[in-house]
Amino acid sequence: MSGTDPKIDEKAYWRATLRLTLGLLTIWFAVSYGAGILFREWLDQYAIGGAPLGFWFSQNGAIYVFVGLIFYYCHAMNRLERKFGIEA
Repeated sequence: MSGTDPKIDEKAYWRATLRLTLGLLTIWFAVSYGAGILFREWLDQYAIGGAPLGFWFSQNGAIYVFVGLIFYYCHAMNRLERKFGIEA
């Protein structure tokens, strides 16, 4: 991405990248902090594999969501790069 290429709107690309990153971090924070701490007591009325759901999210769920978000981020960044003509 060079500053001399008139076809690439670098500011719009950077805004889109930041919006995507902050959105995904917000989701991960909501799952890890919200489900693992704030809503733990309410979630504990349900169980996965014998473990209360709030405990499960704090130990496993946040990690699974994070890995899923990594794959989504890769897909979404490829889409953004094609949109802005940065594809290698």
